[in-house]
Amino acid sequence: HPFQGRAWRTGHHVLHGPFGQCPGIQSLQQSGFAFRQIKMHKTWLLTEQGDRCLLVQFSGELSLDTGLRCTRAARLLRDHAPACVRDLVPSFTAVAIHFYPDGSSDQLARLHDYVHQALAELDASQDQAAPGALVDIPVCYGGPFGPDLPAIAEQLGLSQEQVIELHSSQVQLVFMVGFAPGAPYVGILPEQLNVPRRATPRTVLPKGSVAIANQQTIIYSNVSPGRWHLIGRSPVNLFAARRSPAALLAPGDQVRFVPLPHEQFDHWTPA
Repeated sequence: HPFQGRAWRTGHHVLHGPFGQCPGIQSLQQSGFAFRQIKMHKTWLLTEQGDRCLLVQFSGELSLDTGLRCTRAARLLRDHAPACVRDLVPSFTAVAIHFYPDGSSDQLARLHDYVHQALAELDASQDQAAPGALVDIPVCYGGPFGPDLPAIAEQLGLSQEQVIELHSSQVQLVFMVGFAPGAPYVGILPEQLNVPRRATPRTVLPKGSVAIANQQTIIYSNVSPGRWHLIGRSPVNLFAARRSPAALLAPGDQVRFVPLPHEQFDHWTPA
């Protein structure tokens, strides 16, 4: 079960585990924090994050099943959202529900009911498919586009061709979009491609850089720093402020990486 034991709320913090075993619990009590128990559903935990956000936590571990539940839950919550809900943000293991306080004494109770009713449909459904679109992302692997590919291949005991094949051979889920506008976190990669992040970050990465770490892929949507291993670059424009929607990818979409010859990078156009 993802939530063994009990959960306790301290202001904006939720402490997991038996009450008496929470680290620093006595010092928190002495500081004047007020504790109250949070009731847990059998498959998710709902907590209040300040006065204008609720967090639905599905698990504490990264997995494809949890990612699918988060993205599908976000779609259901959006479909049933009351007027006060201004945004729904899925992540690897949770969904944040941002809302405007309306000053009523029963708003939180009504929001709790909304979450329970929307997620009852999730619990009842047998559908395990990703809720979004399938998007092909062309990638020029290796060479000047992926300077870390040779070292990654050597570290993993693979050829560069094998790394490319493993990275591009399966459809992957967009777990979340963040860090930079339109930048997707995609996974889960095969265990053979499981590498930690770089020990030191690069200060400048080119727009469109495709990088891996911790069985995930990120595509840098603009020039930025980063600690992931660069294995390629995509000519796709992931974010355009004047486009609707501005971000090409959304949580719940699926990505298929397609190898692109280096000489076609500057001439690639969307189909």
